[in-house]
Amino acid sequence: MLDPRVARRIRLLALDVDGVLTDNGVYIGSVAGERVEFKRFDIQDGLGLALLAGTGIRVAVISGRRSEATALRARELRIDDVIQDSGAHKVPALAALLEKHGLGWDEVAFVGDDLADLPVMHRVGLPIGVANAVQEVKAIAAFVTEASGGQGAVREVVTAVLRARDEYDAAVGRYLAERDGHEA
Repeated sequence: MLDPRVARRIRLLALDVDGVLTDNGVYIGSVAGERVEFKRFDIQDGLGLALLAGTGIRVAVISGRRSEATALRARELRIDDVIQDSGAHKVPALAALLEKHGLGWDEVAFVGDDLADLPVMHRVGLPIGVANAVQEVKAIAAFVTEASGGQGAVREVVTAVLRARDEYDAAVGRYLAERDGHEA
């Protein structure tokens, strides 16, 4: 269970991609002589991110590798803040994003799974690890999901944050009302 005081401070949910939004699998091949890459994303994670609309929590993805599949999924989910740094220099990239939006590190929840995520996790207000994270990530995480990355872990995080803020029911109500053609 998340501390409601910590959850209420969150203004940005930043997500690693491989191993958090995906199951860590990358399918690489060639089609008509062109390199192609596919990743599997969980649909329930996407719906969870949609629940954040209207809550005041922004979403950003930050990956240590460049991938068109990641860019496509971010566009589909209407995530404007997409950082893909093939050198996995996540701290300076996220620092620039925080400055752009006028946010502090204590207002960030970050979900990670591997060693490249540790420098960010040491700085944020709410470090979160997924069930399939390496032990070093789990050791510093304030919250570890029951679900693995790419298997509903992000949805679990969103639900936990919104419940701790006592905003879950209102978020679901907004989501359903938009699909019913009515305002919440």
